Amino acid sequence: MTHPEHGAALTTACIPRIKHPFIGNAIDEVMLMLDARNDANILVLCGPTGVGKTTLGEYLIEAELDHQSDAMQNNPGLIPAIRIEAPASGERDFSWRLFYQSILESLEGDLNVPRTSYGVNPETGRVSRSLGPHQNRLSDLRTAVERSLRNRGTRFVVIDEAAHIMMQCRPQDLVKHINTLKSLSNKCGTQWILLGSYDLLETVSLSAQLSRRIHVIHFGRYRQDVPADVRAFRGCLNKLAGYFPYLKDVDLLRYADELQVNTLGCVGTLRSILGRLNLLVGKYSWSEEMLRRALLADAQVTQITREILEGESRIAPGLERHLLRPAASEKRRVV
Repeated sequence: MTHPEHGAALTTACIPRIKHPFIGNAIDEVMLMLDARNDANILVLCGPTGVGKTTLGEYLIEAELDHQSDAMQNNPGLIPAIRIEAPASGERDFSWRLFYQSILESLEGDLNVPRTSYGVNPETGRVSRSLGPHQNRLSDLRTAVERSLRNRGTRFVVIDEAAHIMMQCRPQDLVKHINTLKSLSNKCGTQWILLGSYDLLETVSLSAQLSRRIHVIHFGRYRQDVPADVRAFRGCLNKLAGYFPYLKDVDLLRYADELQVNTLGCVGTLRSILGRLNLLVGKYSWSEEMLRRALLADAQVTQITREILEGESRIAPGLERHLLRPAASEKRRVV
């Protein structure tokens, strides 16, 4: 990645990204699960807000395109991986119509032409369209998605903001949603990578059958109580700061502990704070007051901390599993 010209302010869209250790570890595990082609149709990659899940999704796509570059040169129609965002349409239920359209737009481009069946009338010899509504039916979109995923050889689809799939969703409806993804995976050989918060852990508690087809990967934060994490966070801070023109001459490592506390060790949040700080310093010059203005408010940190601790307690692996034991009254008596 090249550095911007000194003196040029970075826009939000130009904020740099880095492949730090936790992203590298997550990519390795995802690729291992994809190569294994075991029973996991769905990979759930969850972590705290601001940890950099969108950046991870972008790196996953780039890694797959690089891996299949030779195959793509030999087959221009090959699209081995795509990234979409689960739609939040404002409707009460999750919109599969918008979801399918997003996939088709990524794989096929313009969707202005209705995807309906055409044929030749044997009597007139003219092209005719089947009767029915002009608007695409959901079943037609589903069929088109299946065809496109197979024809394009799409190995996996990254779904960003995947928690939208379960928003205001009853458990029985969520089972239908996950079963729909599983069915598409079975028919097309495409695996789904769901990126989102710890809310995605609900998917593994729906049923034993679905749990077996889902693999959970934790994309965590850099913790202050782990020395290796502290060193890695300082490395991220030092590297990111170098990409911001107005921060190059500021010794931000002096404030590494304060920044790790305020960001809760999440590199995505750190990027956003440095982006705001860069703009403030560019306009007003550097001061600790500018740093305070760029940080998250205490109320934000408190809320994010609560969500992180709750999520980490749910996902933390345990070496010991306690199975339910029958009550004393239910135990068989040994005669």
